[in-house]
Amino acid sequence: MSAARILIVEDERAVARGLEYALTSEGFQVLWAKTGQQALEMTRRENPDLILLDIRLPDISGFDVCRQLRGAGHRQPILMLTARDEEVDKVLGLELGADDYIVKPYSLREVISRIRAQLRRAYGELSGAARGHKLQFGDIEVDPERLVASKAGRPLDLTPTEFRLLHYLLSHPDRPLTRDQIIEAVWGYDSEVDYDRTVDVHMHRLRQKLEDDPANPRYFITVRGVGYKFQP
Repeated sequence: MSAARILIVEDERAVARGLEYALTSEGFQVLWAKTGQQALEMTRRENPDLILLDIRLPDISGFDVCRQLRGAGHRQPILMLTARDEEVDKVLGLELGADDYIVKPYSLREVISRIRAQLRRAYGELSGAARGHKLQFGDIEVDPERLVASKAGRPLDLTPTEFRLLHYLLSHPDRPLTRDQIIEAVWGYDSEVDYDRTVDVHMHRLRQKLEDDPANPRYFITVRGVGYKFQP
């Protein structure tokens, strides 16, 4: 997508300026928030296409920002920046609704690549390729063309990654899918998401939103030793 607007949430001026220069050079429009509260206000006011969110902020943490944005129904991709290559940070960010993470130190080329991938999948590939009939199972209805889903007539707040995961599972009913297959289809070749916990966290979130009893899922089944499958 052209002229996408990226909100950088970063309190270190030098880091933010470097990201801003790199992104504007690539044709993006850039917004900058220095604090978590500024990020919340700017997201409500400007509705950016993607948020690049640092975890460590001077007022509230990036985790709190992510949680509040998702709780308020903001669905744009969120890429979290973590200074430590620790699984607890990654998992917590994913559980709160982040779509992916980037570990510092990073290269600007990597950041741009990951941003383009998230924008393409959130607004381009799926919306352009998923034309067709609505999908329905139980009291769940999924509209691939409008990129929306509902349960018992109530809209579901799915992130772009959650919607891609749901659509991929529904497109392969009764077929066991490995975590590697899911990562390749949902995150893509150019993502550095490469460990099973990422898929498990997103499946947990999907079950929480769609299943009547998430602890005993009816539709999204764990296939032991393989991965998951959608059971109509």
